[in-house]
Amino acid sequence: MEKVTLGRTHITVNKNGFGALPMQRVTKEEAHILLRKAYDHGIRFFDSARAYTDSEEKIGLSLSDVREDIFIATKTMASTVEEFWRDLETSLEMLKTDYIDIYQFHNPSFCPKPHDGSGLYEAMLEAKEQGKIHYIDLTNHKIHIAKEAAESGLYDTIQFPFSYLASSQDLELVNICKKHHIGFICMKALSGGLIHRSDAAYAYLAQYDNVLPIWGIQKESELDEFLSYQENPPKMTDEIKQLIEHDRKELAGDFCRGCGYCMPCPQGIVINQCARMSLMLRRAPSSAWLSQKWQEEMKKIETCIECGQCMKHCPYGLNTPELLKKNYEDYKTFLE
Repeated sequence: MEKVTLGRTHITVNKNGFGALPMQRVTKEEAHILLRKAYDHGIRFFDSARAYTDSEEKIGLSLSDVREDIFIATKTMASTVEEFWRDLETSLEMLKTDYIDIYQFHNPSFCPKPHDGSGLYEAMLEAKEQGKIHYIDLTNHKIHIAKEAAESGLYDTIQFPFSYLASSQDLELVNICKKHHIGFICMKALSGGLIHRSDAAYAYLAQYDNVLPIWGIQKESELDEFLSYQENPPKMTDEIKQLIEHDRKELAGDFCRGCGYCMPCPQGIVINQCARMSLMLRRAPSSAWLSQKWQEEMKKIETCIECGQCMKHCPYGLNTPELLKKNYEDYKTFLE
C-alpha cells in the first residue's frame, strides 16, 4: 500500500483520499455505506467543505466514532472574520468533532496573509491556538494564487487541480511544494471526468511522492475501483504512457475543466457542462447527453447575452461565450 506524508504535517495516509463533494448528491444511508466501506478498507483522509451542503453532516454521522483514526480536511469561503468563525463552528458541529485536521481557505480571490486587512489569516492562527484546527491550507484554481501561498511559508498544505493533463506551471507548483515541505492535496485527478482511465490517473500521480489525490466518489463501484489500487497500485506501463500521450494531444489547448466557478449564469445556461459537451460526447459517450433534457440545455446557449460574468470568474481565463458557441455547433452535428 503506497503512502504519502503531507509535507511538514504529521499526516501520513495511503495514496487514496476520499473527496466528499459528491456525498451531497446521495442519501444519508448511501453516504454511510460508502464512508464506512472506505474507512473499513483503509482510507483515512476525508475532504469536505462548508459549501458542500450536507457533506460534512454525513461524514459526522458516519465516522464520528472513529474520529481519532482519520484525518478530516474541510473548507470555508468566508470573506470576513465573522463568517470565518461561523463557518468553523458550524463545520465542527456538523462533523461531530472538536478539531479539524486541515482547515482550508476555499478558492479565495487572493492569498490571505497576516496584516493584509482581511483578518482571515489571523483568525486561522487563533483557531489553531485554540486547538480547533491543526494545519492551515489554501485551495485554489488560479495558479498565481496557489504559487504565492506555497512560497509564502504560511501554509502547511495546498490543494490544487493536478492530473496528467496538467500544464508545466502546475507541475512547477508541485515541485515548489515539495521544496518547501508543503503537502500537496490533488483535486480533479480525473480532470472533471475527461480522464476516463482511473488506473492511468493513479499511475501518473504515483510518480510524485508528495501528492495526495482525493477522488470524488459517489458510487460503490467507483469506491471499489480505487480500493483495489491499495493492494495492487497501477504502474506506469508503456500502454499507459501511450494513453497519456494520446489524451494530452487530444486535449491540448483551452478546454473547460467543469469546476463551476462561472456559475450561475443569468440566462440559466449550465456552463460547466455545456462548455465541454463536445469532449464529454467523445470521451465519455452516452446517449444521455443527447436526451431531450440536454438538447434543451444546449439550446439555451442561443440566449447568451455575452455579459462576461463567466469569463470574469473563470480561473483558467477561458473565452467562455466562444467556447459555448463552438460546443453548441458541434453538438448539433450529433443530432443530425
